[in-house]
Amino acid sequence: MGLWAAGRLWGPPGLLLTLALHLALCLRSAQTSVRPPRDYCVLGAGPAGLQMAYFLQRAGRDYTVFERAPRPGSFFTRYPRHRQLISINKRHTGKANAEFNLRHDWNSLLSHDPRLLFRHYSRAYFPDAGDMVRYLGDFAQRLGLHVLYNTTITHVTLHKARQAWNGHYFILTDQTGHTHQCSVLLVATGLSVPNQVDFPGSEYVEGYESVSVDPEDFEGQNVLILGRGNSAFETAENILGVTNFIHMLSRSRVRLSWATHYVGDLRAINNGLLDTYQLKSLDGLLESDLTDLAIVKDREGKFHVTLKFFLEEGDQSADADVVTLPQDDNDNFAMRVAYDRVIRCLGWNFDFSIFNKSLRLSSGGEFSKKYPLIKASYESKGSRGLFVLGTASHSVDYRKSAGGFIHGFRYTVRAVHRLLEHRHHGVAWPSTELPTSQLTSAIVRRVNEASGLYQMFSVLADVVLLKDNATAFEYLEEFPVRMLAQLETITGRKARHGLFVINMEYGRNFSGPDKDVFFYDRSVGHTEDAWQSNFLHPVIYYYRHLPTEQEVRFRPAGWALPRPTAIHHIVEDFLTDWTAPVGHILPLRRFLENCLDTDLRSFYAESCFLFALTHQKLPPFCQQGYLRAQGLVGTESLRRHGVESGLLRDYAAADRHHEDRSRGPLDGSRAPGPPVRPPDSNKEEL
Repeated sequence: MGLWAAGRLWGPPGLLLTLALHLALCLRSAQTSVRPPRDYCVLGAGPAGLQMAYFLQRAGRDYTVFERAPRPGSFFTRYPRHRQLISINKRHTGKANAEFNLRHDWNSLLSHDPRLLFRHYSRAYFPDAGDMVRYLGDFAQRLGLHVLYNTTITHVTLHKARQAWNGHYFILTDQTGHTHQCSVLLVATGLSVPNQVDFPGSEYVEGYESVSVDPEDFEGQNVLILGRGNSAFETAENILGVTNFIHMLSRSRVRLSWATHYVGDLRAINNGLLDTYQLKSLDGLLESDLTDLAIVKDREGKFHVTLKFFLEEGDQSADADVVTLPQDDNDNFAMRVAYDRVIRCLGWNFDFSIFNKSLRLSSGGEFSKKYPLIKASYESKGSRGLFVLGTASHSVDYRKSAGGFIHGFRYTVRAVHRLLEHRHHGVAWPSTELPTSQLTSAIVRRVNEASGLYQMFSVLADVVLLKDNATAFEYLEEFPVRMLAQLETITGRKARHGLFVINMEYGRNFSGPDKDVFFYDRSVGHTEDAWQSNFLHPVIYYYRHLPTEQEVRFRPAGWALPRPTAIHHIVEDFLTDWTAPVGHILPLRRFLENCLDTDLRSFYAESCFLFALTHQKLPPFCQQGYLRAQGLVGTESLRRHGVESGLLRDYAAADRHHEDRSRGPLDGSRAPGPPVRPPDSNKEEL
């Protein structure tokens, strides 16, 4: 084809070059819109998302956090509406132990930086939400976490790929149309959709998320609040002093956190309405199913509560002047007054809208409208490699423990990270291996210090894996107890010679909305009654073999774990200080000795020498110390202590007595002891 033909085909000079450049740019745009797969994608830069980012970064993993707002913690920029958090910021405990202090610090995330403790951000016992926003911003910035701000993920789906870790990639599409691929998806978006109940007249209701927070807007008004959680009482507390009265309506009775021992129930800081109700100061609480009610508006703009079936019998669009009201039949109807405002405070649900149905995050059931469907390992039941973190993962321990709150999910996030480290990187669950002679002290230390055990009681537990012949053990911290049957697969550790599980529990009949937790004889003080302890206390389970999946699933009602070979309760303690030698440590040691059929006491070298002469099996302390020339270092203070306690004879006094009487050398009645080790030798504690 000649030049003339080419000109006819392509038109004016330069058009061919223009088309070529346009095609190249389109191809480049298509290539850049689909980015290389990341190992981990984290949705949300709230507390849970940032906590996971910290662990991924410390492990040197490839990850990115996607956050729709321009900074972390966007939820706390708006909520709670009245700005006071109900998470405790206890700045002083009288102790310097950092792990213990986290038991009473409900706002800090876990990190290696002591500057990133929340007590440096607020002096208030119940801090302002703005302080949390500032704290989360510093946490992300100081640790250099990889967060893409102003990036809204609008759709999440799956793409099957053999080379992917889980057989598929998660495809995330953002607001610009760009897609992001990742092998593991970690969802930390919280609960953000207001829970609404559809009933006639619900259009007249104001939501917690938008109602005015200025008390002057409620001056001299009659207010009806729908709901009975902390948001409802928080709203009531804000306007309690300016309204005519406040009525609170919910389908269930009020649940007080001090009775249920669940921090998500009504906290004392917000319960002023209970005082004014019980002291007959016009305010009050009522119980009814909201779906049975209806709200109608009269000509003066006031609202009346009626029953739904009254509307079904007549014109549903009619106003209150012509609609039948309950007081027409019963002039003692409790809610016969008119209301100026009706406020909805019914909590929050998970936002499922961005997730493709192929991910199977929801079953459509009532409970799964609030929370995604996940296993006890926090992994989705429908999609391998998708994990739910933070508040949205609270279905695992809803109304049981603290997994829906920072002081709880900072530990469940760490557990998920440890699971991922072993699954995808071959890093076994962290453990400490020690000789059996140190088993008692290891357990005592953890039950007195560990924050994860304390806050995530009956959900996360420590596991002690015994070695062959029970000469040593591995100590694993904060393992999800409902995954116990899969411990070897999840952790990479072996449980072939028996195991102990250390759990924290309340008494089985002590918690509940109808319980009187202040009854006179509520505490147990004697060790023989430890199994009847009511308040939070350590419980040690012993299993000869790892429980099966069926045993975990069909465990006794109310039990956190399957029925064990043996069980031991450490008696509750008013100070939560389980260090009493007779009341706490001695019964624990004897329980462990019975399970292991051995003696876990520590001995002086002289006693180990006598054991070696008279017993075929020596206590572990003597095996691991005396026979390896690693016994107690002989010092004058130690010898004097042994004499004063009656554990040793006072040979020095005997020597002086013999010298005074000018006697000869010792008659040989004293058994020779081992040579004293030099001061730099290994030491064993009594």
